[in-house]
Amino acid sequence: MDRRGRVVELTILMPCLNEAETVGTCVRNAHAFLDASGIAGEVLVADNGSTDGSQAIAAASGARVVSVPQPGYGSALLGGIEAARGDLVVMGDADDSYDFEDLRSFVEALRDGADLVMGNRFEGGIAPGAMAWSHRYIGNPILSWLGRLFFHVSIGDFHCGLRGFRRERIRALRLSTTGMEFASEMVVRSALAGYRLCEVPTRLSRNGRSRPPHLRTLRDGWRHLRFLLLYSPRWLFLYPGVVLIVVGLSGVAALFPGEFRVGGIGLDIHTFVAACMAVLIGVQSVAFGAIARRYATLRGLLPAPGRYSGLVGAATPERILVGAAILFTGSGVGVVWCILQWAAVDFGALADPRILRVLILSFTGLAAAVQLGLTAFLAGLMEIPIRQSGSPHEATGSVDW
Repeated sequence: MDRRGRVVELTILMPCLNEAETVGTCVRNAHAFLDASGIAGEVLVADNGSTDGSQAIAAASGARVVSVPQPGYGSALLGGIEAARGDLVVMGDADDSYDFEDLRSFVEALRDGADLVMGNRFEGGIAPGAMAWSHRYIGNPILSWLGRLFFHVSIGDFHCGLRGFRRERIRALRLSTTGMEFASEMVVRSALAGYRLCEVPTRLSRNGRSRPPHLRTLRDGWRHLRFLLLYSPRWLFLYPGVVLIVVGLSGVAALFPGEFRVGGIGLDIHTFVAACMAVLIGVQSVAFGAIARRYATLRGLLPAPGRYSGLVGAATPERILVGAAILFTGSGVGVVWCILQWAAVDFGALADPRILRVLILSFTGLAAAVQLGLTAFLAGLMEIPIRQSGSPHEATGSVDW
């Protein structure tokens, strides 16, 4: 029930860690919005271990305060989402940088059927000094662009702290990250699950705290980037691997007959070795991509891979081992042929330089075969508990690699 005894429709959730200077203002502004709009709601502060009296200030200002002992931005929000009483939730930082007196656009979008409503600070306006220049012009735009590229979601501001969502839909995702990367996880997992996402303009003001922010640019930027890459095996493994294989094989084909000249530059055996190494690394990268996508699907971390499901399903440890055995056999034949050619000249100088190229290519194939074999056994080890508990078809939704 809200303060008037009505069933709570909306929870305004604020994660809090030592925000004594601003949390009271945020709570009062949120209540002012509820009173002015006539929405039955509550203001919930998820305290993450404040030592400056933030809890008492929030409670005195009219908030319901819950304690979340596990440290981290994501932990505080997960605890708050579990404790929320409203079907709809709007979350925002308790540092007075967001306008809690005007949340109408979030509530209206949720009532219209959106599952996740993101604020967009670049469209709503950023006050002078409200966002560090490195975040405004480098970090946030790059990470948001990568998020759109990887997951085909039209969100312009992946890291806006003011956002609204349907509580049960977000709980169904079973979000798990505990740090700042929680902001990315909520958007990515919602997109992968096929949720309806939208954005509304949001103004960002200069925060009211005198202490430094909790956000650490390099550490938290890396955690966001790592999360985006781990949830997109095609961009982390598949695409780079395919590029390396194509470039490497092109180099092998061009250099196998002998020296290849580009303008005044001559490319020969050293470049041939580099091309073989590119193929070797590319094969391993593609294998990692197939195994990572299969494992993530089996674990329910990612939904079924849509049009690539046949490729992922075919990448069983047994099939990889068969492919590795065929490659090993063919490469072994190449090595034996080179030894026989060398023996024919009493292990002296070889007149045909292509024999050395065959030998290098054959050893590359042997190394790739060994790598694939080891990858297959690693994949089998990773799947042991999964075969007892689930199948890849238990995941919902569809997305490409």
